[in-house]
Amino acid sequence: MKFEQFKNILNKQIFEESKSVLIRKISKYPGRYIGLFRPTKPKAKILQNLLQSHEIRFGDAFEILIEEYLKKLGYGILDKKFLAGDGDKLDVDQCFKKNGKIYFVEQKIRDDHDSTKKKGQIQNFEKKLNEMINKYGEKNLIGVFYFIDPELKKNKNYYETELKRMIKDYGVTLNLEYGKELFEFLGHPEIWKEILQYLKEWKKEIPELPETNFDLDAKSSFEEIKDLNPALFRTIFKNDDIFNEIILAIFPEKKTLKLLLNYFESKSEEKTIYKTLSELLKKRI
Repeated sequence: MKFEQFKNILNKQIFEESKSVLIRKISKYPGRYIGLFRPTKPKAKILQNLLQSHEIRFGDAFEILIEEYLKKLGYGILDKKFLAGDGDKLDVDQCFKKNGKIYFVEQKIRDDHDSTKKKGQIQNFEKKLNEMINKYGEKNLIGVFYFIDPELKKNKNYYETELKRMIKDYGVTLNLEYGKELFEFLGHPEIWKEILQYLKEWKKEIPELPETNFDLDAKSSFEEIKDLNPALFRTIFKNDDIFNEIILAIFPEKKTLKLLLNYFESKSEEKTIYKTLSELLKKRI
């Protein structure tokens, strides 16, 4: 993979939708950002929220990255979404085939879960294993419980013990892998070396902290949030505390808000809600 493709996948998945996600959370949970019993001011909480969001979306980006590498290695990518016997919708992180073998991978960034969450993780893996057997049979199925970050192995003994029990009870090949071990297992250790090299290059380019002034690139901010559910904007524009303490913290120059106003006005003849939003926002700015 070229570095530009690697970088673009990370940047798109981690950063491009962070503003719309934040707006949704502000509308739904305003109390997380404002109030006397919060030890932080709204801007600090916004920064914390963005950092947390980027951590979560880093894992999502790695699902895409690893799938792209698998394609380049000649693996056939299989459907990752399926319906369990109990009606639950399940989604495996990777599902692929090669040389008559079917592989599925449940991947996490790091092995640092507490006792309750680690049990939930292994139960979730077993549920997916059972459904994969129902779909593909047990003879040529290989399951992998994979942690990308090799530095943390907090629950390794627990996971090894549970996977051994599953191997015995289900008769399926199951592996616990960390970092480079997955690619060594697949016979391509060079992929891990490339990932490490590209991550170092990428981290040199990203900012030290997320930018909380979304008006610095108003056009991009506008494009990202303009088509959110109108109900979200209605909640935000009607609440004095939300608008004054949070919205003006992320749109301090009101550039993005003015673009939104023009957009809502252009759609006001289509739906009454956009006329309502236009009137509410016009009073604010």
